[in-house]
Amino acid sequence: MCLKKQQNTLTVAPIMSALKTFSMAWFWCLLVFIVVGLIVFLWQLKVKHSLQEPPHLPALPLIGSLLSLRSPRTPHVLFKDLQKKYGQTYSLMMGSHRVIIVNQHAHAKEVLLKKGKTFAGRPRTVTTDILTRDGKDIAFGDYSAAWKFHRKIVHGALCMFGEGSASLERIICAEAQSLCSILSEAAAVGLAMDLSPELTRAVTNVVCSLCFNSSYSRGDPEFEDMLCYSQGIVDTVAKDSLVDIFPWLQIFPNADLNLLKQCVAVRDQLLQKKYKEHKADYSDHVQRDLLDALLRAQRSAENNNTTEISAESVGLSDDHILMTVGDIFGAGVETTTTVLKWAVTYLIHHPEVQRRIQEELDTKIGLDRSPQLKDRGSLPYLEATIREVLRIRPVAPLLIPHVALTDTRIGDFKVRKGTRVIINLWSLHHDEKEWDHPELFDPGRFLNNDGTGLMSPSSSYLPFGAGIRVCLGEALAKMELFLFLSWILQRFTLSVPPNQSLPSLEGKFGVVLQPVKYKVKTTPRQGWERPKGQA
Repeated sequence: MCLKKQQNTLTVAPIMSALKTFSMAWFWCLLVFIVVGLIVFLWQLKVKHSLQEPPHLPALPLIGSLLSLRSPRTPHVLFKDLQKKYGQTYSLMMGSHRVIIVNQHAHAKEVLLKKGKTFAGRPRTVTTDILTRDGKDIAFGDYSAAWKFHRKIVHGALCMFGEGSASLERIICAEAQSLCSILSEAAAVGLAMDLSPELTRAVTNVVCSLCFNSSYSRGDPEFEDMLCYSQGIVDTVAKDSLVDIFPWLQIFPNADLNLLKQCVAVRDQLLQKKYKEHKADYSDHVQRDLLDALLRAQRSAENNNTTEISAESVGLSDDHILMTVGDIFGAGVETTTTVLKWAVTYLIHHPEVQRRIQEELDTKIGLDRSPQLKDRGSLPYLEATIREVLRIRPVAPLLIPHVALTDTRIGDFKVRKGTRVIINLWSLHHDEKEWDHPELFDPGRFLNNDGTGLMSPSSSYLPFGAGIRVCLGEALAKMELFLFLSWILQRFTLSVPPNQSLPSLEGKFGVVLQPVKYKVKTTPRQGWERPKGQA
């Protein structure tokens, strides 16, 4: 019996010792966890109390900072100038809405990249709601699971359509050929012309092929209607007009709002027609364009009987599809066309840049064939010129506003949930601390020392935005800019007629920054003949 008791004691002792050791280890772990948690809590508390509101413009009840924003200068230039008094990041009140203006790249990248999801929201405004049927598109749509799914579908369709970029390249080159033929006809009779409609038609046909698998011939009435409604939308949307700041002003007569509604009605009629045609001859076995891709995703959601997912819940209702196609159709045409128009404007102002591009084209490609996408690496000066155009005249100098989805911060400034944040791309691209003589047009700033390759001189260069809200059409736009400009400059020298002054570089502010209209003289280059390998 004593032996048995002794054996029990020997068995229990190690167990008790192990339990005691385990308890002590658990105690120390818990203690360390509590101490670390306390330190983190105190640090966060200190940070919270140390954070300050950004410097802010004076604001009055109801109208906010509107009196401080009265200026003949365009908003992006005014916001840049206000840095001298309020610093690079500051806030103001647009009526009852708090808005933070970001004028420097470190804070811009924090908003767009580091905290992209936190700042992924979009504001609801009267004009954008009219344009997008209450935010059912991608550009102005608010951040949500449906928006993410919708964007993924569109991104996949764009990638699929341009497999290896070959199909898109053929489409763009065909339009470049058509454009050059029109310029040749004008040059043959000594006619100077406004290039805007022709550049718009060329880019429109690329996007039409992508969205609808169709194109427009010159003088097509439907295309003329499109030009009309597009300009009306550009002139009236997202300009922080009074009706967007004070929505109750809708009850009063408003010429701009009426124009926008009329233009949107014309656009929707065109989109509905295309949509109806596609639904009538849709096939599960063939994907011709973006509209087919969206229809396929919609039908897949509708036929999914294993979950409660519906086409509406994932952002693929008829309205969503129409608004997304309208989004890509509108934004894809207007932005690229505007950059091309600015490129032509600056090339006319700087004939030495034009000559250097042409010398590069002559040396690297010659006259036996037309430029192709594979030539981009061997034409660094042309690529640098495109980058400089995008820098000096960003097509959207104020990126579409972001909205903070939670309480957060930008640098050392606290930001409350619901605050609107505007990235002033104009300031980023004209920052004297980042760019040497930013007001000068100098493609060489994007070239390495021997001029044989491209470089990035500053991280303050974001022509297409960044992060989860980056422009969906960036790759397509870069392809179009390169091919259209290389085809034109291989064949023509651009100038203004002898009796005209150089075009203005100021631009007209709207949802995009457009150059003013002017006529261009296209002179066929000496020794140029139709290339043998022409598409």
